[in-house]
Amino acid sequence: MRDDRIVNYLHLHFIVFIWGFTAVLGALISIDSVPLVWWRMGMAVVLILLYMKVRGIPLQPTGSNALPRKRILGFVAAGIVIALHWVTFFGAIKVSNVSVTLAMMSTGAFFTAILEPLFTPKKFVGYELIFGIVIIGALYYIFQVETEYVLGMILGLISALLSATFSIINVKWAKEHPPSTISFYELLSGVGLLSIYFLIVPSDFAPPSALSSTDWLWIGVLASVCTAYAFIASVKVMKFLSAYTIMLTINLEPVYGIILAFLILGDSEQMTPQFYIGALVIIGVIITNGIVKNRIARRQKLAIKKHP
Repeated sequence: MRDDRIVNYLHLHFIVFIWGFTAVLGALISIDSVPLVWWRMGMAVVLILLYMKVRGIPLQPTGSNALPRKRILGFVAAGIVIALHWVTFFGAIKVSNVSVTLAMMSTGAFFTAILEPLFTPKKFVGYELIFGIVIIGALYYIFQVETEYVLGMILGLISALLSATFSIINVKWAKEHPPSTISFYELLSGVGLLSIYFLIVPSDFAPPSALSSTDWLWIGVLASVCTAYAFIASVKVMKFLSAYTIMLTINLEPVYGIILAFLILGDSEQMTPQFYIGALVIIGVIITNGIVKNRIARRQKLAIKKHP
């Protein structure tokens, strides 16, 4: 079990590296965020469906493993959450840049720490309030020095909140159902939501003719490697890792993504020194929080062993 946790933890880091590259792809693809997410999720649904057919994984398991209607509705709700997360994520990139968006996304673990006690038996930890105040202070500092990117920062924070919500929802299901099944229903639900949006606002849709050959290439990578593969793999590792561990590791996405963005996109990602100070404070606090949690959990286990 220990080896399984280590392997899945390393696998999660690789997935997070891919997600960091996802942000760069969002900047490289020319279409707006809503049609971008529709194409991404739609192509990923097709790829996952093909994968399930090849592997013989049924869309609706039979017998005792059959999915109850309530659970499928839960998948639909989660799919809506992840669709809105991606729309706000790419929207933030479009109106600001990758660095700003990923810095805001690093607050996801903070949102997880707040939301988990509300939706799970986990109790709220007092010292997290102090960490939360520091993060809010760092965000305020960034908002003051990067005034031209305020809309991108707001969208990034909303995206981080939605990401934390999705992580908490999915952790329990990941232990009970095949990851491809969960991914298929959730991504299909997201496609359905955005399709309804385009029926209401058809002018926002980007038809195939609106995509350049380069767009098709990057969307293909986005849908296959960064969505179909990464989505199934991330759900799978949730069987072995807690929601907080997952969200904590995801907070390395800004580090990977900002480095990749600077190397690939160049000067457009150059920010002020004050921005990097604020971003480092946020990431540092989140990592420190994780270290503290691990030490406390280790001490509690030792205490139980000594005094069973």
